[in-house]
Amino acid sequence: MTRHLWALLAWTSLILGIIGAFLPVMPTVPFILLSAFAASRGSDRLRGWLLAHPKFGRAILDWEQNGTVSRQAKRLAIAMMSVSSVSMAIFAPRWWMAAIGIATMALVSVWLWRRPEPRQ
Repeated sequence: MTRHLWALLAWTSLILGIIGAFLPVMPTVPFILLSAFAASRGSDRLRGWLLAHPKFGRAILDWEQNGTVSRQAKRLAIAMMSVSSVSMAIFAPRWWMAAIGIATMALVSVWLWRRPEPRQ
């Protein structure tokens, strides 16, 4: 039963990560990392597919083994958070709602940029 719940979380996270690749308001990387984590406990097949994936595999291994994030991934994440911040500033019904989201993304950006990068 527990294995099935982990597998369900892995697949759900993967689907949300894929959706996040197309929506600037939703993150992709955290959902993909969560999917890999859950798959390691619930779906060996999905885990193997994620690690072999040309886009995600290396990033997942870098994160799991060393807590590193590539400079390209950092730039992309910060660019997408910037787009989301502008979107929130324009469309949020109240200024404080946008401010909370923008402040959170600013803190995440600082944290992310300070993460070490993988050695070449």
